[in-house]
Amino acid sequence: MSVGTSNAPGGRGTGRVPAPRHGDLTGLGIDPDELPDGLVIADEHGIVVCFNAAAARITATAPADALGRRLERALPLEDLEGRRWWQLTDPYGGLAIRVGQPERNLLLPGGREVMVSARYVRAEPAGPVRRVVVSLRDTEARRRTERSHAELIATVAHELRSPLTSVKGFTATLLAKWERFTDDQKRLMLETVDADADRVTRLIAELLDISRIDSGRLEVRRQPVDIGAAVGRHIQAYVAAGQPADRFLLRIEQPLPALWADPDKIDQVLSNLIENAVRHGEGTVTIDVTPSASPREGEDAGTSVTVGDEGPGIPEESMNRVFTRFWRGSKRGGTGLGLYIVKGIVEAHGGTITVGRAPSGGAEFRFTLPVSTPAYLT
Repeated sequence: MSVGTSNAPGGRGTGRVPAPRHGDLTGLGIDPDELPDGLVIADEHGIVVCFNAAAARITATAPADALGRRLERALPLEDLEGRRWWQLTDPYGGLAIRVGQPERNLLLPGGREVMVSARYVRAEPAGPVRRVVVSLRDTEARRRTERSHAELIATVAHELRSPLTSVKGFTATLLAKWERFTDDQKRLMLETVDADADRVTRLIAELLDISRIDSGRLEVRRQPVDIGAAVGRHIQAYVAAGQPADRFLLRIEQPLPALWADPDKIDQVLSNLIENAVRHGEGTVTIDVTPSASPREGEDAGTSVTVGDEGPGIPEESMNRVFTRFWRGSKRGGTGLGLYIVKGIVEAHGGTITVGRAPSGGAEFRFTLPVSTPAYLT
């Protein structure tokens, strides 16, 4: 534990360090090195007496190099304008009514950005500062979130631009030159506008799903679902659209347990996985529906659906990124949000989803759902 104690005389001539109080980590038997955030504590003289492991990781400073040094030297911080933070805030000589500093971005030597907040501990209101407690947080996780949001906005803007440009172009042309076009030409233009409008609607639905998944507000309205029949409907739709019937192989192992799930969301999962296999895979698309152990504790039964193809598959090094935002793989179009949403839907049902290599060498996705109970019984 990277904690030291100061034997220097107390600020009021007591010669003793105050006894542990409610907020004292050692008094609670907590090792500061177990804390997820950086913790730095300086005594009444500004000497560092605690420098935990997280602080060492964030600042790249060994505890032995920080303990016993003055706070401003052990933790040399600057604000974003280059001013020395401890000289600017003056925790020991500043306003006696000040209780600390709110969290803000500060810079370590070398320009690394950290989130810093401070608490001034006084034995009595407006009395001298007995401890300065500093919390440090790495900003990398927040930066990743901000980058992800920026990428999402850029992707959405790019995906919306194309269909909206098409809709605007065709409608403007029809309004300006309606009489010049034949009925067949008008129908073709309106069908294109209709398809582009559907594309925009799907993208907006994806954005709403992502928002609900990220905030934990994705609602699941459970009803009886015949998962085998649902898969069959998707296959029939592809065959009606021109795919050869022998490209699909559906195998259902009976008896299947009764499944209660959100039929619309399960359709969304099936649509995405089968479309991926048809569009990006090769050869036969095999869908297996089987009973399985439930992925949720306390339930015995579950249902698994496996979708595999005979294409080149997914590179091993990309397996752990398949369900992240914007993953498209090589030479893949679209927003890269579909599998992220699929994973969110499956997990909202209490299920699991995995990706691997099919026996034929292509990609294989497998999701398992607990049988669950209807919403009115939960």
